[in-house]
Amino acid sequence: MALHRIKRNKDTDPVFGSSALAHAAAIKLFPESEQAAREVYQLVHDELYLDGNARQNLATFCQTWEEDEVHKLMDLSIDKNMIDKDEYPQSAELENRCIHMLADLWHSPAAASTLGTSTVGSSEACMLSGLAALWRWRAVRKAAGKPTSTPNMVCGPVQVCWHKFARYWDIEIREVPMSEGHWFMTPEDMLERVDDNTIVVVPTFGQTFTGLYETVLPLSDALDDLEKRTGLSVDIHVDGASGAMLAPFCAPDILWDFRVPRVKSISTSGHKFGLAPLGAGWVVWRDAKELPEGLIFHVNYLGGDMPTFALNFSRPAGQIIAQYYNFLRLGREGYERIHSACYETAQFLARELVKVGPFEMLYNGDPQLGIPALTWRLKPGAKTNYSLYDLADRLRIRGWLVPAYSLPANVENVVVQRILVKQGMSIDMAKLLLADFTRDIQFFDEHQPHGFKGREAEAGNHAGR
Repeated sequence: MALHRIKRNKDTDPVFGSSALAHAAAIKLFPESEQAAREVYQLVHDELYLDGNARQNLATFCQTWEEDEVHKLMDLSIDKNMIDKDEYPQSAELENRCIHMLADLWHSPAAASTLGTSTVGSSEACMLSGLAALWRWRAVRKAAGKPTSTPNMVCGPVQVCWHKFARYWDIEIREVPMSEGHWFMTPEDMLERVDDNTIVVVPTFGQTFTGLYETVLPLSDALDDLEKRTGLSVDIHVDGASGAMLAPFCAPDILWDFRVPRVKSISTSGHKFGLAPLGAGWVVWRDAKELPEGLIFHVNYLGGDMPTFALNFSRPAGQIIAQYYNFLRLGREGYERIHSACYETAQFLARELVKVGPFEMLYNGDPQLGIPALTWRLKPGAKTNYSLYDLADRLRIRGWLVPAYSLPANVENVVVQRILVKQGMSIDMAKLLLADFTRDIQFFDEHQPHGFKGREAEAGNHAGR
């Protein structure tokens, strides 16, 4: 009897009977051979299950939900290089439109003609604004025949990008420390640190540690008075990573933007409350003269003259295109509706959490005071057999990332938890979260806690940019 061997058709192999999934994925050695796309996709797809559920990540400031149309635009833009403005002129035009829309939103007196740029995030935007401030200060000092060797900047408790900026460009950072009940920089704090070597004062309009706004107008008023008394003029840059895309819609009467003449530049993160996908930041100058020409490079790139001011070069255009989509799609009305819903959820959580456990709110989500977030600690003197680190760890069992962390130097003994409320965190989800808080606190009443301390129990980086 003849034997007939049927040639195996690998295309019809079940994925979990395939050769690619019969062994562990390569980790450190570069693979030798090619493999079927669907099999490798399944392998990588399955590994990503080990990531947390982004929608339950209440530590991150970044967006974790986008409309289907944003996903489609990102797919359409996957091969577009934002830096190649000659090859992709319409993408460059959309970037330019976003800059002038932001200038208008922030009340620039020259919104139609001022300068700005997109970045990969607000950290890069802060670096660029800091460089511009350094160059402006240096030009004034040189014109007066004064030394430029010891620049400093004054700020409250800031995100790490400002420490990087200060170290990379050899600038002394004069950071106002937190103290009990004194969570951000006041005019008095600032004036103690400002001198004629100060290149810029940086208020954070939406602190990473607490969610509170540092008040810009009182700082500016104090600097106005200082200039009248001494002749010393110091600029302000507003780090509006979060607040610059919140206050215009939910607290429009707060004077923090270019309505304050001393504010020379504003940075923000498009992928936070600008609602864009990850990888979008912005910096806009009050008017064109506030960005020194010497910082602008005119690059002959693929046959076109391309003015650029950036720390990066090639980067994807999709996030910028998606940002423009959101501006058109939502307008002022849509942003106000989305962010107001976030504030309402934050305030609901703040009201209910104090009923669940012995918590003291440091910030409760008031739109006049800060971003849609809430920050709390255990009440001083509260007798519990668990710490906030224990609670954060317990919440992770259900997938919730609610970070517990100590505040910066000088108040590092104060441990807090914080929730960021973003698009997609509904009242219904908030009630489910509260039920888990209640369940976990009851668990600690009945069991011994883990006794976690410090970094080993942190539930996520609280300062994401």
